[in-house]
Amino acid sequence: EMLVACPKALFMDEISTGLDSATTFQIIKCLRQIVRVLDGTMLISLLQPAPETYELFDDIILLSEGEIVYQGPREYVLEFFEFMGFKCPDRKGVADFLQEVTSRKDQEQYWVDKSKPYHYISVKEFADAFHSFHVGKRLTEELSHPYDRTKNHPAALTSTKYGVSRMNMLKACFSREVLLMKRNSFVYIFKTGQ
Repeated sequence: EMLVACPKALFMDEISTGLDSATTFQIIKCLRQIVRVLDGTMLISLLQPAPETYELFDDIILLSEGEIVYQGPREYVLEFFEFMGFKCPDRKGVADFLQEVTSRKDQEQYWVDKSKPYHYISVKEFADAFHSFHVGKRLTEELSHPYDRTKNHPAALTSTKYGVSRMNMLKACFSREVLLMKRNSFVYIFKTGQ
């Protein structure tokens, strides 16, 4: 239903709850194709995604204790944690590593520099260090310049309150109802005969 209006941004919270990893993978793969076709943006929160599902994402936002620990391309997330002194083992999925590396009880096992004594790095320290990492610097630079609307294509900005006209929404709802009535025709026949 959310996709009827062809929105440019969708926000989805824990859509994998109760689903197995294969189903989650298929859903995320489909959503990724929709984003590509519609040239839109989706922000999806997932708990413990499988490695193949994690690989479908372009960008990662890692939140912990209310702080943004990392925000940027998926390709650089492991580089950031290596910059901080932690390495994801080959046997470990990246998503699982990201959930554990900021945790006080799990962090030590990923410490890579054995010549230096390990000390707990807090979420606040990770968040502060992200701003000195090249991805964080680039993000800060991009956000320091105000958005210039004149450089956009006129069709990119909505000029109406709703993205889809009332007539198109009415057609979509009517088509959906007709389809539902066709699928449940036996119910209507039964009610008429009753």
